[in-house]
Amino acid sequence: MELPGRRARLRETPIRQAEALVQATAGALSALQDLPFAFFGHSMGALLAFELALHLRRAGQPGPRALFLSAAAAPQLPRRHRPMWNLPDAEFLKELRHYGGTPEEVFADPAMVSLFLPALRADFELFDTYAYGGATLEDVPLYVYGGRDDVRVTPGSLRAWGEVAPGLQAVELFPGGHFYLHEQRAALIAGLRRELQAHVPGHLEVAG
Repeated sequence: MELPGRRARLRETPIRQAEALVQATAGALSALQDLPFAFFGHSMGALLAFELALHLRRAGQPGPRALFLSAAAAPQLPRRHRPMWNLPDAEFLKELRHYGGTPEEVFADPAMVSLFLPALRADFELFDTYAYGGATLEDVPLYVYGGRDDVRVTPGSLRAWGEVAPGLQAVELFPGGHFYLHEQRAALIAGLRRELQAHVPGHLEVAG
């Protein structure tokens, strides 16, 4: 899913609040809801996928057959890190470098920094200001993934998803840190394909 402010939508204004992004995403999905589907979300995207599934259920619309969440602590847990989104540019970029996931060539090119900074700040504003509303997601199989060396998201915080999603099926850890999925892409996709076969009938392709 391509969000405003990224790639082909780079010139669009990023959405900075979780509720607004969930509403916009639900509208975009409405034309596809006659098909079986599942959600995969990594980090901030995991919170978005969870909230989107809750939104569809409240609206009485078809929801995902399964939910796959990666590198995100359960939403009811207290945040372990200070907010980043409102830091001055230099400090924000320094913290972003420590966070990982952004290619080094972006930091080396001021023009690239200027181009991507609004979307990056929007992502962290959404994440830092997100507030869990207390709802639980019933009757949706949930699979949770993470990196063994992720210092931000611990195995315990991954397992805590079971408190808000009673359908938790498994928590699986891969070698690597917060962005383990870059190095472990093939293994992760194989796992997704294996689990999806049980929930989505017929021929299945998981894009790599």
